Amino acid sequence: MKPLRRLPCSVFLFSMILATGSASAGEFESIFDGETLRGWNAIDMKYWSVRDGAITGESTAEVPCTSNQFIVWQGGDVRDFEVKLKFRAIDNGCNTGVQFRSKINPDGLAIGYQADIYQSGPYLGGVCDEMHSRKGPELLTANGTKTVIDKAGNRTSTDLDSKAKMKPQGEWNEYHVSAKGHHITLRINGQICSELIDNEEGHFDLEGILGLQLRSGKPMTVQFKDIVLKQL
Repeated sequence: MKPLRRLPCSVFLFSMILATGSASAGEFESIFDGETLRGWNAIDMKYWSVRDGAITGESTAEVPCTSNQFIVWQGGDVRDFEVKLKFRAIDNGCNTGVQFRSKINPDGLAIGYQADIYQSGPYLGGVCDEMHSRKGPELLTANGTKTVIDKAGNRTSTDLDSKAKMKPQGEWNEYHVSAKGHHITLRINGQICSELIDNEEGHFDLEGILGLQLRSGKPMTVQFKDIVLKQL
């Protein structure tokens, strides 16, 4: 399998190779052509395809997913950015996410921030810290919450005025992820659902890959389309 290619941010910004779906600074550009997986790659591609004009991650009883899988955009690392996309789950609930400012281990697991997607509850629209080892839980800020983490890792949370709500299963939902410095803001279906200001030394991430997750467990199908990225 072709290894994941990670371009330095400087090379990425100045190359802007449109054939691989690169995005220039200051404007939203499409990074998925809706027909092929050109510009995207995973360590194990058997879980990924294009269906219904969407990047589709699927596990079945015949092809089970025993560890989390990630397909990664090959246009380079993201730093300060906004990404917008649509997502849905076709069957067996929904447990996935948008991985950002992260790295991929040789075993294929991601380490870093994830804009979580779940059926409901605190994880829907929350920011998780996938596979990092921190003092607190992996959920850094929950649905409907703004959390500030200080340099020592202490967390202070306050309630927001809105929470994320999923549309009925099978319908498309909209995700908007914004990351500027240490400040991350997530919106689902137009509602601000969580904010994170992460200053914890040794744990905050300011740049890394952008990817999509298929979570391990029971058979599942998740889809992502209309993916646009703006580098700030």
